[in-house]
Amino acid sequence: MTLAEILAGLFPAGHDVVTRPDHLILGTGRRADGRPVELIGIADGEALGIAGVLPLAARVLDILAGGGTAPILVLVDTQGQLMSRRDEMLGLNEYLAHLAKCLLLASRGGHSTIGLNYGKAVAGAFLATALATDVLIALPGAEPAVMDLPSMARVTKLPEDKLKHMSKTTPVFSPGLASMTAVGAVAEVWDPAKPLADQLEATLAAFPARDMRDTLGAERGGRPIAAQIARRVAWQASGDHHA
Repeated sequence: MTLAEILAGLFPAGHDVVTRPDHLILGTGRRADGRPVELIGIADGEALGIAGVLPLAARVLDILAGGGTAPILVLVDTQGQLMSRRDEMLGLNEYLAHLAKCLLLASRGGHSTIGLNYGKAVAGAFLATALATDVLIALPGAEPAVMDLPSMARVTKLPEDKLKHMSKTTPVFSPGLASMTAVGAVAEVWDPAKPLADQLEATLAAFPARDMRDTLGAERGGRPIAAQIARRVAWQASGDHHA
């Protein structure tokens, strides 16, 4: 689906969302009952650098300052963080972290945050946008990947062939929509043949009270022990070993 088709499907009641010349997505959509959904994002597979991070983070902070609890939808189609020496030297990692923290602050301020991956979503830009939301949704054809296998081989010092073999049975080692769904990173894949507005409403109506990614990963068999470890750490940190 094109971005225009996605927006039309999400907001048949109308929206003022625009894609700027720098490929940033900003605007507001109207739900069937007239309530707003605030939108930010990045389009056209554009790499996300400092110049793109700051307007997105500023918009999230403006939404918070304006009050209310409107959901924030983060639309994502990006090839990753901008591979620029200038941006790296200026601390792009800190800028990306700032955007992620702004989304976390919005969530804690009562705004349900939903990522919608409809194209590419790679590396640091993926972490700071789609994965920084409360719930990540994808459309068929989305290409989420924290790291591709050649990059993973360089970082882990494991042969790429071994990683390819491991990825066949262990989704953690395999990029792509199926693997990201199996490990619980992607909560749901929406059906483009059905009204997107209805699927958005269903997601909002059943919004989880806490981060469910580890639980989803366990249920789907892609990350079998993360939830157990998280519960054990929380139990030990609480000091209440009689609970």
